[in-house]
Amino acid sequence: MASNTYTWNDAATGTLPSPAESLAGRDLCSIADFSTAEIAATLKLAHDVKQSPQDYRWALDAKQMVMFFEKASLRTRLTFETAINTLGGSAIFVDQTQSPLGERESLADMSRNLERWVNVIVLRTYAHETITEMASYAACPVINALSDLEHPCQALADFLTVEQKFGTAKGLHFSYVGDGNNVCHSLMLTAAQLGAHMVVGSPKNYAPKADIIAQARAIANHTGGSIEIVSDPVAAVEGADAVYTDVCTSMGMEHEVTKRAPIFKPYQVNEQLMAHAASHAIFMHCLPAHRNAEVTDAVLDGPQSAVFEQAENRMHAQKALLLLLLGGSKQAASK
Repeated sequence: MASNTYTWNDAATGTLPSPAESLAGRDLCSIADFSTAEIAATLKLAHDVKQSPQDYRWALDAKQMVMFFEKASLRTRLTFETAINTLGGSAIFVDQTQSPLGERESLADMSRNLERWVNVIVLRTYAHETITEMASYAACPVINALSDLEHPCQALADFLTVEQKFGTAKGLHFSYVGDGNNVCHSLMLTAAQLGAHMVVGSPKNYAPKADIIAQARAIANHTGGSIEIVSDPVAAVEGADAVYTDVCTSMGMEHEVTKRAPIFKPYQVNEQLMAHAASHAIFMHCLPAHRNAEVTDAVLDGPQSAVFEQAENRMHAQKALLLLLLGGSKQAASK
């Protein structure tokens, strides 16, 4: 399905649809598919859904969601299933861990079948092109639940958590330490859209992709945010409001564990590194964590940790996303 996307200043003219109207029927392949106004609207709805879940109990009555996962999952699968089930819809899970999408049947043929049976397709894949190709064929919304390039649903939940803690992401110092991976890419793009100042601290040769950096900086130029890439982990977290890390070796890269371990050791988030952040700083991680590898137990289980709030917020953010893409509303839920 062709995605109608708008620029980050789309709301300024007042001539375009409201975010809720503009998102109906759309895909989410990249977080950059959404404008600043659309991300803000998604987060605003997520706050409301979390506060008053009963108001949306039947908002997606009889809607069907299918999930194809090439990678193992705990949070992504269960939060999507719980999200649509508690909105009145149903989830169908298809395990693709032993058979990559497109191997048995072309993505075009799959898409043309699926769009006749379900209302939304959720994909967790290796190749990002699998998601964009299916989105180009399917007439129903396609959601990226993780690819090797991005993890947009995680970023929505993470900035929902940031807004809960600080009221707004605009102007905040958001620090990411570790591998410049798919999670980092979506965080950069979302931080830029929301006007945050993000600093990424990564080892040489493990920084985020140059084109994603350029894209995030172009967005930040319009929102008042900033994106900085450094190699010193202390410089990355100095004065930070939030310190984020992820595993050093993502799924599919397990063969590099031995090689990466010594390279990323100086980037471990421990009490000494957290001491360089602001005293009110929170610690964030998308989970699962390799305890005492990229983060110590003292930080992960400590008073600054927000990791389990992030995990909970996956469900609320994804509820809001499903409501907007499928046209659900509080009004519909009350009928």
